[in-house]
Amino acid sequence: MARFAAIGLDHRHVYDLTAGLLAEGAVCAGYNPDTTDPRVLAGFRKRFPDVPAVETERLLDDPAIDFIVLSARPCDRADLAIAAMRRGKDVMSDKPGVTTMAQLDAVRRAVAETGRIWSICVGRVASPAIQAALQVVRSGELGRLVQVVNLAPHRLNRALRPAWFFDKPAYGGIINDIGVHAIDTFLAFADAPDAEIASATIGAFGTDPPGFEDFAELILQTPAVRGYCRMDWFTPDGLPTWGDGRLFLVGSEGSLELRKNLDIEGRPGTDHMFVANRTGTRYVDCSGLPVTYYRDFLTSLTTRSFDPEPVFTMCRLALTAQASASRFTAERRP
Repeated sequence: MARFAAIGLDHRHVYDLTAGLLAEGAVCAGYNPDTTDPRVLAGFRKRFPDVPAVETERLLDDPAIDFIVLSARPCDRADLAIAAMRRGKDVMSDKPGVTTMAQLDAVRRAVAETGRIWSICVGRVASPAIQAALQVVRSGELGRLVQVVNLAPHRLNRALRPAWFFDKPAYGGIINDIGVHAIDTFLAFADAPDAEIASATIGAFGTDPPGFEDFAELILQTPAVRGYCRMDWFTPDGLPTWGDGRLFLVGSEGSLELRKNLDIEGRPGTDHMFVANRTGTRYVDCSGLPVTYYRDFLTSLTTRSFDPEPVFTMCRLALTAQASASRFTAERRP
């Protein structure tokens, strides 16, 4: 039975990571209560009241703990992951796993030297709808895949955000932070080990504080597939979810759309898939399909079969796009 510890309770994603692992039979042996957001800590204690609070160094040195779950400030995750790997522990990190190319290089060296696993939980691996869509594409039903369009609006929820959320060095910029999801998804659908960044643009449309990156566009390509990604912080308050995430796939013989978080005027719930092919259309409710990421991660602890290269690649592309993007600041209208 695998045992893990949660370090860095700075983002609410730690709830999902912990709950997903517990559901697969892992044991949370402790958590470090240090946090930049007391509300996240309170939420963790409420959800997991039987997990003890333990100081970080004790958790890292405990030989009975197999791996560490990280949801610290993004800029702190690389150093914590390296410290854990060098003390014989595997790592499951919230995204983004790194905020600079130097951090990525350091993590890569630590993985090579220790043989430990460094996994980042991104949206694709935790989405039953995306897993279902991948099966459709790989079955050949859509013919040759031509384009992937990924729309990723998010709600700002300003009152719930800690100060580091608005500090670019702390989170790494909008493409590195939330664009990494879209990059990973594109590579998976394109079935490609790498991609070229054809274009990247970052905008600041006036969200306080001045200069905060609240919009970005990214165009990716492989020799066979094109991809367009849009990410922003403009989900309206009236929408009953944090963002109307949508994925569009265009193939030579069919098309597919995912409404990942809601069907805006139709069916209740999440994970809606719509497919059109040569013979007709169909709707698939993917919400009850299994998510295997946590189970697969736990299996890799014993098989040691985890391939780190896709994780390195998505991080490198996100950092490169973030650094190379053209930038504009829109003037505020009176």
